[in-house]
Amino acid sequence: MNINELYEIYLKYPSIKTDTRKVKEGDIYFALKGPNFNGNLFTDKAIENGAVYCVVDEAMNQDRIIVVQDVLETLQQLAKKHREQFNIPFIAITGSNGKTTTKELIHAVLSSTYKTYTTEGNLNNHIGIPLTILRVKQDAEMVVLEMGANHQKEIEGYCLYSLPTHGLITNCGKAHLEGFGGEEGVRKGKGELFDYLKRHNGVAFIYRDYDYLTEMSSGITNIISYGSSNSNAELIGQILSDTTYLNVSITKGASIDNIHTHLVGGYNLPNILAAVCIGKVFNIADEKIKDALESYIPSNSRSQLIHKDSNTIILDAYNANPSSMKLAIENFAKMQGQDKVLIIGGMMELGNESYMEHMQIVELIKKYHWKEVVLVGNQFSGIEGSYLHFNSSTEAHEWYLSKGYKNIQILLKGSRSMQMEKVLE
Repeated sequence: MNINELYEIYLKYPSIKTDTRKVKEGDIYFALKGPNFNGNLFTDKAIENGAVYCVVDEAMNQDRIIVVQDVLETLQQLAKKHREQFNIPFIAITGSNGKTTTKELIHAVLSSTYKTYTTEGNLNNHIGIPLTILRVKQDAEMVVLEMGANHQKEIEGYCLYSLPTHGLITNCGKAHLEGFGGEEGVRKGKGELFDYLKRHNGVAFIYRDYDYLTEMSSGITNIISYGSSNSNAELIGQILSDTTYLNVSITKGASIDNIHTHLVGGYNLPNILAAVCIGKVFNIADEKIKDALESYIPSNSRSQLIHKDSNTIILDAYNANPSSMKLAIENFAKMQGQDKVLIIGGMMELGNESYMEHMQIVELIKKYHWKEVVLVGNQFSGIEGSYLHFNSSTEAHEWYLSKGYKNIQILLKGSRSMQMEKVLE
């Protein structure tokens, strides 16, 4: 069966599932494979749950089976076919830090005026992106896609079937150093989005405060810039206050005096400015932009401010790398208050740089006064310092319960696999 024939079937049954546990009546099941699983083995279950068809790449004697050469490639080709039916903005977002927050803010702003589809949660990889595209309905006016990557050529591959018209790189920091091969590799990998826009006359949104983004966007004809008061950007904003929640004022490019956000940390300024900038490009009224940003409340352990048992907690445990960890610690240190407890989890995918990067975080911690510092994970083993160390968030949880803290401030941050939110359970 060719992709055009499969697309006709998809139009009749436009609900794709890759997990048999989520299959319901009328779905098409794609039997993906991985190092530790083989979806082809679960077609019986998918049909039992109501799948109208199962797309597989292993021959089997069953009804409602569509055999293809490679299920994943077919999923991506189907997504491309669906994407080609739309003549609307497809805005792609990548970067080392802040991708999801920026995506959510942009989605909030665009949704105030347009029917906007976006990546759900963190479905930002080679499976999640095609699934996101295939969830876009004919009423779509805007699509915002988040693209995560941990090695080169990954973003390039996403662009081949998502065909972005607009793109934004939040930043290029120390994330996934093992897969990218160092910081230059990160810039090259993330820059594949700009390379695509350059070849296809797309529009790039650039944060002017980062010179390397200006360099990476060289050759793109259509550039729209945003930045802080120190930059020469088309839209400029500044921090009014970030002692608790971040308040931002737009001083050029829009008439928005004070945006009272529910975000923690001045490091979210570029994310907010990106959303304002894109809102203005698509002619959204200033008041709608302001309302959308003020209504957005972070979730999923991303810079969440939680009040619990008289304590104020910043839960930023969705992800961590050296760049985001440094920003979070520095922001926490300058917040008002004396009794601050720092509970930091290990950072993953740093390869040979792991020990040095964790040591540098410990050296940064030493520069400030804390009521208590807790390091979690074997990544901190062997690093000098008079700080408490636990192997897991479960052990840290037991310690936290034993302390019975009252009226203190806590920062919880670490890579997703560290599950730092368990400390509070």
